[in-house]
Amino acid sequence: MNHTGRPALGVGMVGYSFMGRVHSQAWRNVSAFFDTPYVPAMVVLAGRSGDKVSAAAARLGWAAAETDWKELLRRDDVQVIDICTPGDSHGEIAIAALDAGKHVLCEKPLANSVSEAEEMVLAAERAAARGIRSMVGFNYRRVPAIALARRLVAEGRIGTIRHIRAQYLQDWITDPEFPLVWRLDKDKAGSGALGDIGAHIIDTAQFITGDRLVGVSAITETFVKERPVAAESAGLGASGGSARGAVTVDDAALFIGRTAGGALASFEATRFATGRKNALRIEVNGSAGSLAFDFESMNELWFHDDTLDDTAGFRRILVTEPSHPYAGAWWPAGHLLGYEHTFTHEVADFLSAIASGTGPSPSFADGLHVQRVLAAVAASAANGSGWTPV
Repeated sequence: MNHTGRPALGVGMVGYSFMGRVHSQAWRNVSAFFDTPYVPAMVVLAGRSGDKVSAAAARLGWAAAETDWKELLRRDDVQVIDICTPGDSHGEIAIAALDAGKHVLCEKPLANSVSEAEEMVLAAERAAARGIRSMVGFNYRRVPAIALARRLVAEGRIGTIRHIRAQYLQDWITDPEFPLVWRLDKDKAGSGALGDIGAHIIDTAQFITGDRLVGVSAITETFVKERPVAAESAGLGASGGSARGAVTVDDAALFIGRTAGGALASFEATRFATGRKNALRIEVNGSAGSLAFDFESMNELWFHDDTLDDTAGFRRILVTEPSHPYAGAWWPAGHLLGYEHTFTHEVADFLSAIASGTGPSPSFADGLHVQRVLAAVAASAANGSGWTPV
């Protein structure tokens, strides 16, 4: 117990870069804003470099640091493993943690292949039979506006869904001299824009509509085939050098699809949309109305009610009211939330699921389905076969 009267739940996290920083913020703050059944204890942070992980642990609020993630599984004061590493290590860590009796939160995409994701689902099922919970971290489900969109669809406010249009547009590698980071290496990342940001719009579309893709037809492109190797990766020291390496992932992916419910869908994921920084956009058209969202205006949802007269049009909903999903835990209406809040919502939901003994959402099985969509897109693009079932 602690001063809140709620039991503590020890957390061990693997990885401390971008995702590690934002997950740390969520674990630090969740119980200050949400009436969580547990208060997270930030017990230990793991990373490969001793000096770097120790510095990160001190900066981010973790009590201890380790260079071997397996040590986290041996600790009795750790009940949750949070995986914030590249996709090539998700499966090994998650399966070992679940088999060791630890609850697992794993960043998306679930794995780098369907077969590995299937093994992770089997481990999750074994663990669930013993009361051990697992969840994949598709944080955009926890944007209040997206959660409100899901609520409106579930209430029948837009009727039968006919069209889904989803885009995720970024521009962070448009410079051909941007270095060959791990996200551009297929062995580590699995795929490029497709798996990194395409996975998000696949999950977001399926979450909002409550429907799943059953087939796709795709094209992908790598615009810059070769990039400078970072000096540290090349072993060149501080002076650097002229070494270059092949980009082995896609820069952009476009595909169309059909859902089980018969809706037509189009998806675009690219890191080459100059001027677009993090534009996750989705529009859903139904027989009774439409919804539209753009993450670059993340506190807004646009809603058209087609059952009204011809003056209805789209109207802007500022999703900050206490009655809106998650918003009531934060600030007065009109005081906006940001990217980091979505991870706090994610952690709050995960803690609630652990306490209630229910399966968290999205589950590893949900992550597997996204992985199967990604695989179908990659297969369609690679062999030019056109329509590919999921």
